[in-house]
Amino acid sequence: MTAFPTRWPGCRVRGTPRRCTYPDTGVLDPDQRVTTFANVKNRLTKPSGNTPRSNEPHPSRPNAPEAAKTTVISDKRKTKPAEAPAAPHRKNGPGDSTDTAELSRQVIEIAEKSQHLVTDFLQRQSAENSMGMANPLSIGAAFLEMTARIMADPARLVQAQLSLWNDYMTLWQRTAQRFLGGTAEPMIEPTAGDRRFRDKAWTDNTLFDFIKQSYLLTARWLQTAVKNVEGIDERTARKIDFYTRQFVDALAPSNFLMTNPEVLRATIESRGENLLNGLKNLLDDLERGKGRLAIKMTDMEAFRIGENIAVTPGKVVYQNDLIQLIQYEPSTETVKRRPLLIIPPWINKFYILDLRPNNSFIRWAVGQGHTVFVISWVNPDERLATKTFADYMREGPLAALDAIEQATGEREANVIGYCLGGTLLACTLAYMAAKRDDRIKSATYFVTMVDFAEAGELSVFIDEEQLSALEARMNEKGYLEGRDMATTFNMLRANDLIWSFVVNNYLLGKSPFPFDLLYWNADSTRMPAAMHSFYLRNMYQENLLVKPGGISLDGVAIDLRTIKTPSFLLSTREDHIAPWPSTYAATQLY
Repeated sequence: MTAFPTRWPGCRVRGTPRRCTYPDTGVLDPDQRVTTFANVKNRLTKPSGNTPRSNEPHPSRPNAPEAAKTTVISDKRKTKPAEAPAAPHRKNGPGDSTDTAELSRQVIEIAEKSQHLVTDFLQRQSAENSMGMANPLSIGAAFLEMTARIMADPARLVQAQLSLWNDYMTLWQRTAQRFLGGTAEPMIEPTAGDRRFRDKAWTDNTLFDFIKQSYLLTARWLQTAVKNVEGIDERTARKIDFYTRQFVDALAPSNFLMTNPEVLRATIESRGENLLNGLKNLLDDLERGKGRLAIKMTDMEAFRIGENIAVTPGKVVYQNDLIQLIQYEPSTETVKRRPLLIIPPWINKFYILDLRPNNSFIRWAVGQGHTVFVISWVNPDERLATKTFADYMREGPLAALDAIEQATGEREANVIGYCLGGTLLACTLAYMAAKRDDRIKSATYFVTMVDFAEAGELSVFIDEEQLSALEARMNEKGYLEGRDMATTFNMLRANDLIWSFVVNNYLLGKSPFPFDLLYWNADSTRMPAAMHSFYLRNMYQENLLVKPGGISLDGVAIDLRTIKTPSFLLSTREDHIAPWPSTYAATQLY
């Protein structure tokens, strides 16, 4: 097997990844954890070697008060008091010198690492915008306008406050019933896909149930209030709603030590080791991000390109400034005549369709007798700052078609375009139609937008103020950093792609489990300034691609209605980057 090229980055994840559970290891499986806060005093105090372990009074203190009784995290009424499970056996007791030495070593290591990392982090925060593509000044202006509209209608504001007050009165009454030993129906429940409150204590324990419901009530009230403000244009209203949700998600009680029962339980059982491990994970992420917080979503050491990911045998057969073209030979005795070309997006790595043998589309295709070619896009630096969208068409699919004919002798090809690669494929087909070039015999589009009228929540980043600020940043370096795009995409699903990892990595002190899709997601690339500015302005902001002659590439007016190539379009229902109503709109064009 020829080694895969390693200098060609690029990526962004599709949909919402789910955090798996592994029964064999106990990872993220709350049913396998001890569910008590038993013997809290004894666990947090480091006794000397002769300290009694029983609940009998200490002989040297005959008048000592009775030892604290076991407190369980669930307060369900039972006919008999629940007995606290025995503390798990530890090889070294809490007073052993080896434990103390290890703890001291960790504290010293963390202190040494944190000093320069935190300084570097603060310096970068003051020098760079850490919100990806967002412009904080633009966000502030939107909320100032909303506040002015609210204050102009005090009656509606009072009505909203009374509604929240009534909800809280009902919640307090029902909570009091539970504290007195009764039962009460919940005022509000998490949505079916909300995994923040999956721990049983959020329901079984009255206090945590109250914290959960009070948060959900307030979140619902706040998001409803900002949606009902009148007199705000649709674009501003969408921006206000989006950033209100970011605020609400960030303040969830599950994100904090003292209001997350799972984290409290882990802290007591490990005697704070989880918090030390979490701080170490935080510092490691700051170091890996060179002063910027790069939250680790998977075990980055678990995968090696060409070893256990992207393992289908292939070879590079062509290269120019923007691409390497990888050829995969069919694994069958008979070979289909027409080769298959795959165009991935240039914000993603080429191996999204070749993650592992059991989920590799490329492996399947060569097993069906296809000769497969995949474009691997370059990771641009300042030298490619002036590369345009037309350059990506000319040096991408058009150059690849020429190279395929030279490698196989076949002039015709079937082509797949994925996401932004599909948008480029549609542009290329319209360009080829104008040139009477019919080499592409079928086109398949994976989650591809060509009509950006319903572009989803990504549109909150696309206004004149934010685009101008983004272009100024790109022009300083000549490109947009891949991590900026990563932050933007992660904000679209903050609970799953940001806060779940904050809790797991920094509060529970765990390392993320290996996940091939999230490894690919973290393997990001940059975008040239000229190309990216053209794409955002002409497609996302102005939606010119759907207009006949709205854009021109290499002097050719692009009209998608001239495409006559047989096409298949694939959309996904939960896609938060290319919403299916937007991708479906292409069926009305070609």
